[in-house]
Amino acid sequence: MARYTPEQLVKRNASIWTDIQIILAPIQFFFFVAGVTITALYANDLFGSSFYWVSVAILFKTLFFALLFITGMFFEKEIFNKWVYSKEFFWEDIGSTVAAFFHLLYFFLAYFGASTHVLIMDAFLAYFTYVLNALQYLVRIILEKRHERRLRIDGQI
Repeated sequence: MARYTPEQLVKRNASIWTDIQIILAPIQFFFFVAGVTITALYANDLFGSSFYWVSVAILFKTLFFALLFITGMFFEKEIFNKWVYSKEFFWEDIGSTVAAFFHLLYFFLAYFGASTHVLIMDAFLAYFTYVLNALQYLVRIILEKRHERRLRIDGQI
């Protein structure tokens, strides 16, 4: 299912927001890998340090998640003229909203004194929803690259 018209593809490929997303996404993935590793090691008593590092890891992951979500909003506005929940990115935006909820829930729970066990479970939920959302984006990117190749072959772009 094609998401971009030929005109939108040209806009997407020329957009600074596309470049920013391409730069930020791998950085966010690095923070995901670091965070899930630290959290898993701590949860299994294999991390000799304090719980502090679990919180630092999810903090940085959440900050990059928010940065990607916000720059994605600028991207969506530029290409589809809607800040969020455009029909072309509706399900990706829903996935991002769910993932953002669990990332932010961690800090809400921590503020109200939830146990370390509850915080670890929420951190894993946040990381899991991120993975689902990232996979959703990757599938869409692969499908769109195929669509773009067909349009190039047909001479439409």
